[in-house]
Amino acid sequence: MSNAKWVSEDAQLDKPSPARMYDYLLGGYHNFAIDRGAAEQLIAINPDAPLVMQSYRAFLRRVVKFLVEQGIDQFLDIGSVTPTAGSTHEVVQKLNPAARVAYADIDPDTVRHSEAILRDNPNAVAIQADVRQPELLLSDPKVTDLLDLSKPTAVLIALLHYITDDERAYRLVRVLRDGLSPGSYMAISHGSHEDAPPAVTARLEALYAKATTPVKLRSRAEIAAFFDGLELIEPGLVYVPLWRPEGPDDIFLDEPAKSASFAGVGRKP
Repeated sequence: MSNAKWVSEDAQLDKPSPARMYDYLLGGYHNFAIDRGAAEQLIAINPDAPLVMQSYRAFLRRVVKFLVEQGIDQFLDIGSVTPTAGSTHEVVQKLNPAARVAYADIDPDTVRHSEAILRDNPNAVAIQADVRQPELLLSDPKVTDLLDLSKPTAVLIALLHYITDDERAYRLVRVLRDGLSPGSYMAISHGSHEDAPPAVTARLEALYAKATTPVKLRSRAEIAAFFDGLELIEPGLVYVPLWRPEGPDDIFLDEPAKSASFAGVGRKP
């Protein structure tokens, strides 16, 4: 286990990692028995968990395509997990090979593996950063060398449910918003307890409390507050499958509440 090339020396191997659980649920192999066990517990709580993760990935693909169509050619992906097939840089650079992508994640294993994947990609970089300190993230030399934040930029945020302190979570978004130039976009996806039985929410939060990062699910109204100061793009803040679906076979399109997540895109005026 400890000899895996993608594992950093300071990795926490005594607790499941949400990033590695996500990898397992997507069918990846950068995970350990402790992560697989926790993921199976998650499936026991919510049998649709693998589809939930797939719906997240599908939303990422749709939103990135939309942003490229708006002329955005630089992206800051926060809480990115390992950038494997279908990740931001792959989707973006297929549409615009010159587009630039900076990934930021607190998990050292995620960053280490990301660096290996991106080694031969001059227009993409991965950094380890505690996003609860957004000023440091925006001023990180690897970010500023790759992205010109004085020009319109897209920020993708998929980790706010892992910031359990509300004040810190809202402050993170405010600082990032204020650090962007007009015409920039923020895309946010967030797990929610809306329409979920309270007992299920309690079991989910108890499971993640034993992981390297706990989770806090929020209501639609609480998630909507992250978009203060931004112009919400149609269709607004909706369940993930309902954000500009591609076709009738999209995951959970007929039962969007099963995604257990809301998503939206805001434009900085």
